[in-house]
Amino acid sequence: MSILIVDDSPDQQLLLRSILTKAGHTALLEAESAESAYRQLGIGESGHAPSSCAVDLVLMDFMMPGTNGVTACAHIKSIDRLRDIPIIVITAKTDVGNLQAAFAAGAMDFINKPVNPVELLARVASALTLKTEMDCRKMREQDLRRSNDDLQRALREVKVLKGLVPICASCKKIRNDQGFWQQLEEYIQQHSEAEFSHGLCSPCMKKLYPGVYKD
Repeated sequence: MSILIVDDSPDQQLLLRSILTKAGHTALLEAESAESAYRQLGIGESGHAPSSCAVDLVLMDFMMPGTNGVTACAHIKSIDRLRDIPIIVITAKTDVGNLQAAFAAGAMDFINKPVNPVELLARVASALTLKTEMDCRKMREQDLRRSNDDLQRALREVKVLKGLVPICASCKKIRNDQGFWQQLEEYIQQHSEAEFSHGLCSPCMKKLYPGVYKD
């Protein structure tokens, strides 16, 4: 799983990369600013993410020149396809106001500077586990939507007779939706899954073959 490190300090980038690499995280990306992070995430000039994103976690510096980490976090979270990417803010500013701003912007966690390797790896592991679970949930939801769509299509294809059916009192023909009169069995076959087998009932047998049918 890939991790994007966003920090304007080369030394801080090197430190985070070193800790993560030693722990087995080799798919690492780096950005020195929020704007560079946007490019890594595939966010175009219009503010949208037109292409699929290969980033599974963002480690975001709180204080950066230009766009700060909180604003960048809020912008990333405003884009549908990037909304499920966990963002961990790395900051030396741990007062309540700054932390509240980070969480309000969509950050899932924070790490104090100077970074403690054990704390960093624990929080990264937790965030990546969450991302995996969210990805699995989205796949299940997609499968459920596909199954529901298949069911809806199947239901639409089922032919059901309902409502008022105009029928001739004499010949028993039925007037169809186009205003034409059809034989009863022809109409039913077109509007249901029923099939017919032909025979003679007792009253008709007596009427048609009086010398053959015996009580």
